[in-house]
Amino acid sequence: MTGEIGFGLNGARRNVSAGASQRLIDVLREELDATSAKKACGIGRCGACMVLMNGALTNACLLMMWQVEGVEIVTPEGLDAVAEAAFVRQGLTEENAFQCGYCAPGFTVTLTALLREMAKPDEADIRAALGGNLCRCTGYHSIIRGALRAVELRAAAVAALPEPA
Repeated sequence: MTGEIGFGLNGARRNVSAGASQRLIDVLREELDATSAKKACGIGRCGACMVLMNGALTNACLLMMWQVEGVEIVTPEGLDAVAEAAFVRQGLTEENAFQCGYCAPGFTVTLTALLREMAKPDEADIRAALGGNLCRCTGYHSIIRGALRAVELRAAAVAALPEPA
């Protein structure tokens, strides 16, 4: 059964004709040209398809279209509107966190969600948050360093803010 499903995508209202049992990852990639969330394992174990749904970290491969009616989805393409993402991207870049880059969007969304939830996550918090993300190229050390650098960058930016009057 196909119907009209409306939801927010990266700040814009979208209406798509989709079957209720279609997966969000498929609609994003095949119909909405939002291809940075990757379709990999298809069973929610690799983290390549991570998106934010109403601000919560979610695997797009596990979301059926009926579940996104009326919600706000932020894909890696929409992270420019999320302040924490700039620190994550800079930290990961400075530490040369990725080799092939296939997993990078999922890691970036996951770390952005973590920085939104915690002011100063430590290495243990980062490792726990990244438990659902797989990278087949690195030993994760550069990704962890990049995440820790993102925390430092954010802390420096917060410290540089003027004191409230």
